[in-house]
Amino acid sequence: MRLPYGPNWYAATMGTGIVAVVLPGLPFRVPGAMPVALTFWLAASLLLVATATVMMRGIRQDGSLLRRHYDDPVLSHFYGAPAMALMTVGAGAVGVGVDILGTRAAVGLGSVLWAAGTLLGLWTAIAVPYRAITRHEVADDSATGGWLMPVVPPMVSATTGAALVPHLPAGQARETLLLVCYALFGLTMIAGFLVLNQLWQRLIRHGALAPATLPTVWIVLGFLGQSTTAVHHLGVLAPSVVPGYGHALGMLAVCYGVPVWGFTMLWSALALALTVRQVRVGLPVAATWWSFTFPVGTVATGSSALAAATGLALFEISAAIATLGLLVGWFAAAYATLRLFAGPPVLQPEGCRMLVEVQH
Repeated sequence: MRLPYGPNWYAATMGTGIVAVVLPGLPFRVPGAMPVALTFWLAASLLLVATATVMMRGIRQDGSLLRRHYDDPVLSHFYGAPAMALMTVGAGAVGVGVDILGTRAAVGLGSVLWAAGTLLGLWTAIAVPYRAITRHEVADDSATGGWLMPVVPPMVSATTGAALVPHLPAGQARETLLLVCYALFGLTMIAGFLVLNQLWQRLIRHGALAPATLPTVWIVLGFLGQSTTAVHHLGVLAPSVVPGYGHALGMLAVCYGVPVWGFTMLWSALALALTVRQVRVGLPVAATWWSFTFPVGTVATGSSALAAATGLALFEISAAIATLGLLVGWFAAAYATLRLFAGPPVLQPEGCRMLVEVQH
């Protein structure tokens, strides 16, 4: 079966690239981690190129494609995925791509992808909510985890931007990027909790999400884990970049990260329970299975960050469990994707929503 382009397919790049970010950052040594991470980064890079190629081909065949996706109340939220895919591949370039590209080329590639992803992410954080306010018809039970997708990219910018700060000249340039990353962190932190409140109310008042969209409850972990990761990486740099108040920013890594980690564990248990419940009655194969990857990966990076900050085995164990969960989720999502592309033709629902909910 041939599936048409949709921005949600960039989640495959995110879910593959996050493995390359997680493995080198674990607080304990894993034999063979770097070669595996490099393999996943190369695979994510190829997926990014392939998805972008399909997108460009689709635009040439139908000039209104992007506009129709933007107007769709479901697919529009997934325009955050291309931004995060760009930055995930960029982070992998700086982290593990150095072995192939060399430091200068790796940092250059990472910088270009970070800048492109950040600009696109800022656009989605503003334009998608604006569209929802002015054009979309939104019912009381419309909220899904996908609503977080357009507002999370700035948090990814904050995390991945931290790796670029040391490569800038000391002084204004380095300080500006650091504080811009903190501002991006704040943008998503506040917007993310606002969206999370809407999702929580929807689940409590209307019950579990539709079977094909249920995996999107895991996207919440991406927001929570990424924020914990971001505040740590920025906090490590702050004392040397902005010595006047850098110590306070460094303390934020633990003061913010540990309480949010606690809520992350609560949401992990809730998402797992809802998923197991759905699996027992049948979980449709869908592109939303990629929600089992990137968000879980950020729990691993967040736990690794807290392990580095505190030295506690608790967070090392959490990082190990989340990494195993990420690998299981990746194989499940890869299996679902193969099923979708290799399966028989699917009767498509009205509009572009089939890209999110397609099943067989």
